Amino acid sequence: MKKKQGKKKNTTKKKKISEVNAFRNTQKNVPLITPKLKQSNGIPKYVADRMAKRIFFTAGIPTIMGMSVFVVSYIIVTRNIAEIPPSSTIAISALFFLIGLGGLSFGILSASWDKEPGSFFGIENISLNIQRAKAAFRPASQNFDKKK
Repeated sequence: MKKKQGKKKNTTKKKKISEVNAFRNTQKNVPLITPKLKQSNGIPKYVADRMAKRIFFTAGIPTIMGMSVFVVSYIIVTRNIAEIPPSSTIAISALFFLIGLGGLSFGILSASWDKEPGSFFGIENISLNIQRAKAAFRPASQNFDKKK
């Protein structure tokens, strides 16, 4: 059996507003916001591209070599060319990964922030970029006081 549902009366009436009147008052209450000078805290694109190139050579190549040690070791052992202990395979691979980690740091710290690319190795930029990195991690109040 179905229950009878009572009729509900809608006691609230909705006000119909035309589209023109609906958006008329929205612009009046918007506070004016004065644009502030844009401060760029990020790395410029030309510097990021320079870092990426350096990282590819100083970190990418040793990392690829670290992974290829396993493949070369497998081929040497399966074709009975030489007996390679697994510990030496892991040690050589770990050495390449550590070189890649050092290359990652070198690639980031040696990139010049000037428009000109700088020298090939970029060793002269390392101390300046370390100072920039230290300043970025200081609290904002300390950075403000040092500029004065």
